[in-house]
Amino acid sequence: MKFRPLHDRVLVRRLESVEKTKGGIIIPDSAKEKPQEGEVISVGSGNRDESGKLVPLDVKKGDKVLFGKWSGTEVKIDGEDLIIMKESDIMGIIG
Repeated sequence: MKFRPLHDRVLVRRLESVEKTKGGIIIPDSAKEKPQEGEVISVGSGNRDESGKLVPLDVKKGDKVLFGKWSGTEVKIDGEDLIIMKESDIMGIIG
């Protein structure tokens, strides 16, 4: 299925978290926190400013981003767990 977010929304895939601590202790799935890093899969066209001009988003497909712990809405598309969030929920681009 093809999916394109609307306006200033972004579709993000969470990046897997590290499963071992620096000391070599393996962390079980039940104790892991959800990662706050992700890869942008798709972006909307942008928002309109007060004059009606389209303002494009700062992030683009393929960017690695950092977002808030409780940001966005989790969805399942083609069996894959993804997150839809507003661009304002993204704190920055890792790069």
